[in-house]
Amino acid sequence: MKLSGGVEWALHCCVVLTAATEPVPAARLAELHDVSPSYLAKQMQALSRAKLVKSVQGKTGGYVLTRAAADITVLDVVQAVDGASPAFVCTEIRQRGPFGTPPEDCTKACPIARAMNAADAAWRASLREVSIADLVGTVEQDSGPDALPKIGTWLNAANASDG
Repeated sequence: MKLSGGVEWALHCCVVLTAATEPVPAARLAELHDVSPSYLAKQMQALSRAKLVKSVQGKTGGYVLTRAAADITVLDVVQAVDGASPAFVCTEIRQRGPFGTPPEDCTKACPIARAMNAADAAWRASLREVSIADLVGTVEQDSGPDALPKIGTWLNAANASDG
């Protein structure tokens, strides 16, 4: 399973948005993650289209999560950024060539398609079980309970200095 780099950035943004008490501009998120503002803005727009974040307009505008972190799964973010299409698409190779199986004899998916579809379903089920809140908890375990609050203070400072 290969995911775009945008998935990683989007997940990091969702995690740090849990620490912000005000909307966070995409430029501030880009600065935090040392990534191109235009690249990060594209990921935030994808999250916005999927209604995982919303854009707040105005002088102190930016992005906020649309629901509790426990209600946003890693799969939600993956699908927002990379789409919901399956990783494998069967092209019915078994029907080709000199020993091809006639289409009318292909009444069920081939063993390869079944294996790949089962793997895709397992992968999606695994990502569906992990929420942004779970990731926040892991960050707190790994980096300490002060890590995200410090980031939240830094993110919110952008709006405080604008006022």
